[in-house]
Amino acid sequence: MNSPKSNARQVALQALYQWQMTSQNLQEICQQFENDPQTPKYSKAYFELLLTGVVEKLSELDEAISEFTTRKFEKIDPIEKAVLRLGAYELFFKPEVPYRVAINESINLAKSFGSEKSHAYVNSILDKLAKKSRPTEIKPKGKKKAG
Repeated sequence: MNSPKSNARQVALQALYQWQMTSQNLQEICQQFENDPQTPKYSKAYFELLLTGVVEKLSELDEAISEFTTRKFEKIDPIEKAVLRLGAYELFFKPEVPYRVAINESINLAKSFGSEKSHAYVNSILDKLAKKSRPTEIKPKGKKKAG
């Protein structure tokens, strides 16, 4: 059983995907998920924050993601693109969410909704984005303090 926040990420992914594919009004999309009895119990506040935050910061997020992808941005699978946008939003704009949580939640979404290798691609890009956006939170690998 997922937490309400994890479910909010899942519903935000589905809503973002729908918005990317249809350009439908965000309020209408939010209403659809709220009224759907199949929607898992989720944090509505976090869902709305993620969805509106990603849309408001879209060009900034897309630019950051593009910096670390070998594919042309428009060629990225729509599910992967939505997962990357959500993960990047949490990395850049939600510092209270530990970077490992943001990445792991995104990997789980990619495993659930993406293709067979989506999770590896998402992990690779978000790991690079985390190093850029959270340099003080990420400790260099290798040397450990003697105890």
